[in-house]
Amino acid sequence: MANLYIPWIFLVQTLTLFAKCRGKVPAVIVFGDSSVDSGNNNFIPTIARSNFQPYGQDFPGGQPTGRFCNGRIPSDLISDGLGLKPTIPAYLDPIYNISDFATGVCFASAGTGYDNTTSDVARVIPLWKEVEYYEEYQKKLKAYLGNKKAKKLLSDALYLISIGTNDFLENYYTLPDRQSQFTVKQYENFLINLAADFVKKLYALGARRMSLAGLPPMGCLPLERTTNIMGLHACVEERNNVALEFNRKLKGMVAKLNKQLPGLEAVYGDVYYIFLQIITRPSVFGLEEARVGCCGTGRFEMSFLCNPHNPFTCQDANKYVFWDAFHPSEKTNQIISDNALKTYLAKFL
Repeated sequence: MANLYIPWIFLVQTLTLFAKCRGKVPAVIVFGDSSVDSGNNNFIPTIARSNFQPYGQDFPGGQPTGRFCNGRIPSDLISDGLGLKPTIPAYLDPIYNISDFATGVCFASAGTGYDNTTSDVARVIPLWKEVEYYEEYQKKLKAYLGNKKAKKLLSDALYLISIGTNDFLENYYTLPDRQSQFTVKQYENFLINLAADFVKKLYALGARRMSLAGLPPMGCLPLERTTNIMGLHACVEERNNVALEFNRKLKGMVAKLNKQLPGLEAVYGDVYYIFLQIITRPSVFGLEEARVGCCGTGRFEMSFLCNPHNPFTCQDANKYVFWDAFHPSEKTNQIISDNALKTYLAKFL
């Protein structure tokens, strides 16, 4: 008989957790790239879009939204896990207004980076412009809630920052300019300084609670494995090592700023190791395929190459670690987000 009470106890614990979350985190505010872009690129002239099928095939309603996924992305899932809204709207989407943005808003742009030259590659929104949109949002929020309530919300909100992969894969390793100016270690340091400046700007604007996600094992993305012909399509360890080195520097920078800036509660978001576990042991997580993505052949397709005319898209994305050649499936996003809430985001619960 005692076992009958277990589901009820679990339900009460879950509801209690959500109630606490609602009180402690009033909003989720998102900056970054395609890992967290919920559709801002739909409204700018760029090829870096995903507002067409089969993107969004598993999103509520089955509609493409501009998320680079078959369903929801980590920022959506974290918001949901915090007891807030199940999806975070894109700031540039005209169907939403300040009442929609009061508990969550996304300024992220697919294809952008810490480095302004990265955003130039696909003509997307640079990080400095994301900050300008945030300042505009602040003014609207103060007009909507009043100055005191808005400042409190902005101070207590959780700021999710996920960016940096494009700086290496779309910029440094692809184009000659940055390679001619920096060694890879120097470029890492250059990006870390840009990241620190970004945090300081948000801090000056009233943000206090931030999560800066590190880089994933970028050498294991299907696109990287496809081009690793001499390595028999294994993960490119050199790029994974760069990600690890950058992540160590980012973690150190976060610790340093926490000491320098009074009241700052920044955390380093370690996504590398959980992601690598999923890739190397997919069956442990209920997944089957980690070498290629679901969309198309999964080897190189993303954005417009992942479209309804490609006959090879898989039927069940829940079996795949990756949705396209660059981005995780919703199931992978859920695992990574759940891990974040249990580890480095736990202090905000």
